[in-house]
Parts: sequence; structure tokens; C-alpha cells
Amino acid sequence: MRDLPPTVDRLVASILDQFPVHRGFLEQALDGATAEELDRLGRYLDFCIGKGLTPDYLAESYLTILGDTLDEQLYFREHDHYRHSSFADVAESVYHDRDYMDRYMYGLAISTFLWPNHVEMSRFLRRSLPKEKRGRYLEVGPGHGFLLLTAVEVGAFDDYLAVDLSAASVEQTRTIVEHFHPDAPARVEQRDFLTADDLQPGSFDAVVMGEVLEHVEHPEVFLRRIAELAKPDAFVFVTTCVNAPAVDHIYLWRTTDELEAMIAGSGLSIVEPLRLPYEGRSLEESRAEALPINVAYVLAPD
Repeated sequence: MRDLPPTVDRLVASILDQFPVHRGFLEQALDGATAEELDRLGRYLDFCIGKGLTPDYLAESYLTILGDTLDEQLYFREHDHYRHSSFADVAESVYHDRDYMDRYMYGLAISTFLWPNHVEMSRFLRRSLPKEKRGRYLEVGPGHGFLLLTAVEVGAFDDYLAVDLSAASVEQTRTIVEHFHPDAPARVEQRDFLTADDLQPGSFDAVVMGEVLEHVEHPEVFLRRIAELAKPDAFVFVTTCVNAPAVDHIYLWRTTDELEAMIAGSGLSIVEPLRLPYEGRSLEESRAEALPINVAYVLAPD
């Protein structure tokens, strides 16, 4: 394995101590990372350790996400549907369980650097986000905060607002942005994106929503709300997934065509798609075998 920043090396050692069979996957993931990405992961882990978290806890958080996802994939293969189909089904065991949500967010943040499709979606945002566009940026469901962090680092917007229903997500996103960019014009607030009165139609120059649609019962409502809030020339970036079971995924698209028809029917046009097949399979094989496909889109209001 290549030379790693010290905290990354400690994280990897702890993951392999707890789950040795993951070695091949980790070696491949880390060998494919750029020096800049490894540095960002190291700085993120330094930040977490500075908050009092340990490498063992962070490794456990990552392995929680990995184990839960593998369990849900097995359920999906056996039953041909996600385990849950409503927000109420998962709210108590996931979103209202603060200990689980904290581990969930830390684990997902680490997966951003280790899971190939998550890495590619992060690179896609960093590459496609307008570098000189000004105005107002809105992010819906910032989760662990890395998309907002990317927007602050890459973009030149005058105001950044992120909204999320989860207190754990709001706290993690707020603290990470304040730590790395304390002077950024960024706010992170706990509120409902669909009903907030101060989110005015046609008032945002960018709207970003990463990994939200699969967690809601009516994703078309969220897509229409994005189209409503975005200015006519807004940059819109959305990620989600097809046939991708997870502990809190409730909306199942079975094909990318089905998903993209919903996008088109919601007042948004696809400018640039990124369709990522299951690791080790082609898109055609992933479609034929109903394997997970991750997708990211640059969109524009119609």
C-alpha cells in the first residue's frame, strides 16, 4: 500500500484490524486516490480526532455503513424490493437515533474517499461547479458536509445556505465548514426545504442536492421544488441511485430511464449525466442484473 498521511494510515489499520478481508478493496481505493484527495482525507480525520473522536470509532462508523449496506443488498436480492418504503419506517431507527446518525454521517464522509462511485461523483461536482458564478447557493440535505465544503472551496458565490431536517447533519456540516473555512459566507440551518417561507421562487443561482431523493417518498416533489427555486440560468447538481439498497433508502428506481423521465417531468433538463455502474460491471450488466447504479446530473431549469 502506498505511503499515507499518518491519520489515514491509522484509520486503515483500524479498519483492517476489525475487518481484515477489506484489505484488497482498501488498497485499490487508496492507490486510485490523488495526492490531493489523500491530503483532504487526512485533514478531515485530523479534524475528527481534534473533536475527540478516535480512529477506532471512525473505523467502526465506516464499517457500520459498509455492513448495513451489504445486509440491505442481500435483502434486495432475495425480495426484489427495498426493506422500507416510507419515512416513518426508518425515522426512529435511523434519523431519530442520534448515536447511529453520528456514526452514519462519519462513515459516509469516509466512503466519499474510498468507494469508487462516491469518489467519482465528488470529482464530478468539483469539476462541473462554476468557478466564477456569483449570487446565492442553496444545498438541500448536506449530510456530512463535503459537498458544501467543495462549493465553498471551488465556487465564488456571495452566500451559501444549506438546509437539513437532521440535527446531526446540521451540526456536522456546520462544524466542518466553520473549521476549514471560518470566514466563508455560509449558513447551515435545520429546516424543511419544502415548506420554508423564506426560500423564494427563482432566487438561487445554484441548487445542489446530494443523495436525498432516494430517502423520500415523493422525490418528484423535491425536484419540482428545485426547479421552482432556481433562477433560469442556475447551476443545478443532483445525485441519487438506482437499485441501490441501503438502510434508509425508500424510493426505488429500477432503471435510469425511469429516473430521468421523472427529472424531465419536474421542470428540469439534463445538461450532463454521470452514470456509474456497480464496481466491476458495465452499465449494461448492472442494468440487466439490477445491480446498484450511482448517478449524478448537472441540470438546468426548463
